[in-house]
Amino acid sequence: MRRRGAAGAGRSMEYSPESSENLAMKPRLLITAGSAREGSYNKALARFAAGRARAAGAEVTELDLGALGLPLYDAAIEAAAMPAGALELRRLFASHQGFIVAAPEYNAFPTPLLINALDWASRPKAEGEHPAGLVAMAGTAAGMLSASPGALGGLRSQIFLRSFLSVSLGMLVVPETATVPLAHQAFDEAGGLKDARQVEAVERVLRSVMRSAAVLA
Repeated sequence: MRRRGAAGAGRSMEYSPESSENLAMKPRLLITAGSAREGSYNKALARFAAGRARAAGAEVTELDLGALGLPLYDAAIEAAAMPAGALELRRLFASHQGFIVAAPEYNAFPTPLLINALDWASRPKAEGEHPAGLVAMAGTAAGMLSASPGALGGLRSQIFLRSFLSVSLGMLVVPETATVPLAHQAFDEAGGLKDARQVEAVERVLRSVMRSAAVLA
């Protein structure tokens, strides 16, 4: 049903494919944050999730959306030349079965950085061995995390983001989510989450994405 590579072995989160041999190979996960700000709580959450996923045996690529250098989407720019960052993001989606995003909220909505990057990733046309952007993203198992200094932990942005990822981009968003409220107090000096319940919530999202991606691979 899906394409793409596989990953190593591990334990930590008790990733446990339920049955057949085709679930024995663990997927590659693309993990990013919807923020480019230094000191971002969602960047910290994405790094934490990446570490937990690696400990579980996944092959992880951490992506800094700001480093892609994407302009605000404009059809005139696209017509002149597809930005290199859009082609790179298309390539990354095509080579990973799972996508984890730590998404902050701006006015109860996902950040412009995140939405703009995904808009650009959807635009490249198929060329040679490279699929069209929407094809590269369609069927990707996706999981949502969020952190915020507020009491809801970025939950409101996830409502809109789930619809965007699933309806607009064709991703298969797992039902599990994790939020980190009062994020300015949530991380220890090593970058870990202090609250065991939040750790478990993040790991539930990772387990669900890994299981779903393995089935779809």
